[in-house]
Amino acid sequence: MEERYTRTYAEKLDAEDTLRSFRNEFYLENEYVYMDGNSLGLMSKRAEQSVYDLLASWKKHAIDGWTQGENAWYYLSESLGEKMAVLVGAQKEEVVVTGSTTVNLHQLVSTFYKPKGSKTKILADALNFPSDIYALKAQLKLKGYDESHLIQVQSEDGHILDEETIIDAMTEEIALIVLPSVLYRSGQILDMEKLTTAAHERGIKIGFDLCHSIGAVPHQLHDWDVDFAFWCTYKHLNGGPGSVAALYVNEKHFGAVPGLAGWFSSNKEKQFDMEHTLTAAGNAGAFQIGTPHVLSTAPLIGALELFHEAGIEKIREKSLQLTAYMVELIEHELKEFDFEICNPVNEKQRGGHIYLEHPEAARICKALKRKKVIPDFRKPSGIRLAPVALYNSFTDVYECIQTLKNIMEEKAYEQFSNEREVVS
Repeated sequence: MEERYTRTYAEKLDAEDTLRSFRNEFYLENEYVYMDGNSLGLMSKRAEQSVYDLLASWKKHAIDGWTQGENAWYYLSESLGEKMAVLVGAQKEEVVVTGSTTVNLHQLVSTFYKPKGSKTKILADALNFPSDIYALKAQLKLKGYDESHLIQVQSEDGHILDEETIIDAMTEEIALIVLPSVLYRSGQILDMEKLTTAAHERGIKIGFDLCHSIGAVPHQLHDWDVDFAFWCTYKHLNGGPGSVAALYVNEKHFGAVPGLAGWFSSNKEKQFDMEHTLTAAGNAGAFQIGTPHVLSTAPLIGALELFHEAGIEKIREKSLQLTAYMVELIEHELKEFDFEICNPVNEKQRGGHIYLEHPEAARICKALKRKKVIPDFRKPSGIRLAPVALYNSFTDVYECIQTLKNIMEEKAYEQFSNEREVVS
């Protein structure tokens, strides 16, 4: 066997890894190889501590915790947005931590979707996560339009979107565009700069769902002139289950009336004047709606520290090394077992996970879990494997593929039904 396909080689890569110390910041079950960080990131010790710290501020300050303590709650959404801005290439005032992914999408579409004349349609894609499509259809209905006004660009192979096809669909009927930055199945990264330029040349506003890119891929939203973006914080950002989401609004749109206004849309200096006419914040804070979910925001205080220390460029560099190594092992070790790698070949188009398809995918995932490797199943035949730069090692990747090989050789998956679990 060639050295590069051995555990010794994986351990050598780990020894050369400049980010290896960050693994010690996370709670890792010793027996498990966790490859599902693109669904739910692991808990870091700092995220845990920041939750305890917020609880302590509640205990100590009671209502005065809104303005007192190290992380005063009244300003927490904006201060965390400022810390997160570097991860998306935004100005500090352009990001705020608030809401959930879908609530933020509703807010942004209700703000920026302005149908007029023949310009009434929303452009999206056929491969996007269902929640985004549900929200877009709901927004159309609220404006009095049916689903025929949602144009979804199709994929020729069911995995990859062609950017020129997307641009061709930017017709005079399109009023707004909403696309993913990284496709949740195939991991394809769309060229956000190219698509934004094309949209603006046609007088169309454009926004992106960053759920599968934030924390794994660098962005330059401000320089690319993206109009808006939104994302969750529990995947690569490791904010915990249901942690508060975030949104970006380009500063050129500051002053736009939020489509879904609420108390926390207010200018903070005016909020407690209790006036019935909204004086909106002059930054991304205007697109908040309700009172911040402070305890669900707390883990981000500690989690984001790790990204500032590691640096998103170094995280991306290691992520590409991990996924390239995984692809190499898959092609060498699993070539007899009918797996199809559905990611883009070009690493510049590859996000932070590998997507495999196999007819027995559901039962293979169950077999992997039995062997203490945690994958992610996507109906009908997809297996997602996400080696995360901050806590996964090259040895993890080696162990994952070796375990998968053993399962296929022994046909250990046959003892399981080929149906998804309730949560997959």
